[in-house]
Amino acid sequence: MKKFLILYRSSVSAAEQIAKANPEQAKAGMELWMNWSKKNGQSIVDMGAPLGNDIHINASSNVRGESHITGFSILQAESIDAVKKIMDGHPHFHAPNGSIEVLEFLQMPGM
Repeated sequence: MKKFLILYRSSVSAAEQIAKANPEQAKAGMELWMNWSKKNGQSIVDMGAPLGNDIHINASSNVRGESHITGFSILQAESIDAVKKIMDGHPHFHAPNGSIEVLEFLQMPGM
């Protein structure tokens, strides 16, 4: 099985989405996620979590970013095509301009 990093993107930060959701909206959103996880539990290595604001670090500075990567998950599947099927109808697509990036973990050279 291959492992994949799933990054959830939105035009609105996770913190802002959480702050603006009323209790009924929060409950409905979690139900969508729980239903997705029950359907795909055998493929979920780590359900992940919402993510806070980012900072880009390089050798000379720290810069606050605006990437709006709002969360992550780690999945396992036979192929990228299998991951696409797992992500079909994913609840993150309800987020404002929600999109999902899928990155395959590669084997470390020499390991």
